[in-house]
Parts: sequence; structure tokens; C-alpha cells
Amino acid sequence: MSCEDLICASCAGPVVEARCPACQSARAQVHHHSGGLTLPVIAMLLLAALALAVMLQVAH
Repeated sequence: MSCEDLICASCAGPVVEARCPACQSARAQVHHHSGGLTLPVIAMLLLAALALAVMLQVAH
């Protein structure tokens, strides 16, 4: 679901336009889960890269 499809119950405007505090809150809630890479994900990627580097070093 995207906020482009939602209509605000308070101001009857599209939520994507965030005309009122209710729209702003709803838009923030919908887009909250679309954030990027989080710190734990970055840490796991770095650990995986380190493990791969160690395995390649041991193989040679």
C-alpha cells in the first residue's frame, strides 16, 4: 500500500499531500517501513565480507 491511494478522514485530501497533522502522521507511518539499510544489516554485510576475505586468504 502507498499513501498515494489513501484519503485522509480529517481533511478529505490525499494523504500524500499531507495537508493536516493526521495526513502527516499517516504518511510517516506508511513510509516508516521503507527505510534503507539498518545498522544490523550493514554489520552483517561487513561480517560476511570479512569471512569471505578470510576464506579466500586461507585458500591461497
